[in-house]
Amino acid sequence: MFVKEKYIQLDILDKQKYIKIIKDKFERLLAKELDLIRVSAPLLVTKESGLQDDLSGVERKVSFDILKDGTELEIVQSLAKWKRLALHKYKFPIHKGLYTDMTAIRRDDKMDEVHSIYVDQWDWEKVIIREDRNIDYLKYSVKSIVKAIADTSDYLVTEGFSGVNICRDVYFITSQELLDMYPNTTDKEREYLITKKYKTVFILGIGHELSDGKPHDMRAPDYDDWRLNGDLLFYHEVLDMALEISSMGIRVDKETLYQQIDKSGHFERLEYTYHKAILDEVLPLSIGGGIGQSRLCMLLLGRAHIGEVQASYWDNENIALCQSLGIEIL
Repeated sequence: MFVKEKYIQLDILDKQKYIKIIKDKFERLLAKELDLIRVSAPLLVTKESGLQDDLSGVERKVSFDILKDGTELEIVQSLAKWKRLALHKYKFPIHKGLYTDMTAIRRDDKMDEVHSIYVDQWDWEKVIIREDRNIDYLKYSVKSIVKAIADTSDYLVTEGFSGVNICRDVYFITSQELLDMYPNTTDKEREYLITKKYKTVFILGIGHELSDGKPHDMRAPDYDDWRLNGDLLFYHEVLDMALEISSMGIRVDKETLYQQIDKSGHFERLEYTYHKAILDEVLPLSIGGGIGQSRLCMLLLGRAHIGEVQASYWDNENIALCQSLGIEIL
C-alpha cells in the first residue's frame, strides 16, 4: 500500500546521485564490519558444477549453449555456493571473507513494487570454525550488517538527504515462535505484523517444517543450515510493509548436508563437484548471505517502487501503476 504522505519527492538525477552514495558507502562499511575484501565473480556457471543456486527449487534458470563446443551455461540465480568454493580456492584465513557484486536474472520472479526479474546484491562469505556454528555467532553477524545499514543512512544526512530512520536494535525471533505468536496467518502476514511492531527483525530458522507442517519459506537444502539461517526485514513506511533486505546463514557442514538432502529428496546433487567437496570436508566452514542493493536503496531513500532505483524490464501493469501515482522509474 502506497502511503503518499511518507513519500519524499526526488528528481531522477538526485536519485542516481544518492544511489551511488549508498552503494559506495555501504560497501565499505560492510567490508569493515565483517572483515571482507572484494573479489570478482562469475555471471555464468555450468549445470554440472553444482554451483547454481536452486533457490526454492522450482525456478527456471536462464540457460543457453555456446557456439564453440555446445556447452550449456546457466546465468546464476545467486552465488551462494560459488562463494564458499572461492574461500577455499583463494585460501582465505579464519574469520576473513569476501564480498562481490552479484547480478542475476530470475525469470520467474514477480514484477511488483519490490520484485524484479533483474537481481543485484552484495554476496558475501566468511570462513568460520566449528565453534562458530551457533545462533550467537549468527546474531553477531546480523547486528554487524544492521550497523552498516544504519551508519549508511546516517551518512546520507551529511550528503543532503534526510527522511529515513533505521532502527539499530534487531528483534530476533524464530519462525516457529512467529507462527505461535500469529497463528492462522500466512508467512508474509506474520512478517508484516512483527516488523511493523519492532521495525528491524531477523527471523531465524527458515527451511524446515513448522508445527503447521509447512516451512516459513522455502530454502534450497544444500547451502544454509536451516537451523542457523534467517531473513533480515525492515519496516518500510512508504509501502507500509516488511521489506526483506537480506537472506543469510551459517552454511551446511557434512552432517547437515546429508540431513537436508535426505529431507528434500535431491540425492542426485551429492554427485556434483561442490557437494562432494563438502562431504569430503575440503571446503571451509562458512557463513554468508546476500544483501539486496536495489532494495537497500529503496529503503534508505524511501522509494515506492524498485524501478525507481533499478533499470530493468517492466510490464504495462507496473508502468501504468507508477504513472498513476506520479512515480518516475528509471
